[in-house]
Amino acid sequence: MSANNHNDVIWKKSALSAASGNCVEVARLGEGRVGVRDSKDRSGPVLTFAPGAWDSFVGGVKSGEFDI
Repeated sequence: MSANNHNDVIWKKSALSAASGNCVEVARLGEGRVGVRDSKDRSGPVLTFAPGAWDSFVGGVKSGEFDI
């Protein structure tokens, strides 16, 4: 994780986010990287995924790999 110095990107929050604001935001950071941050702490840390890692994570979510 790194300090949030990604102010020049467009952060997006899911339309299905909880009304309480308990959600994350994602942004394309360039060079195929994707950033994820807590929407309640926009100046906090950003988890950065490499392109292949993000694609694998999204694929796992879609396939139900993380369902409990």
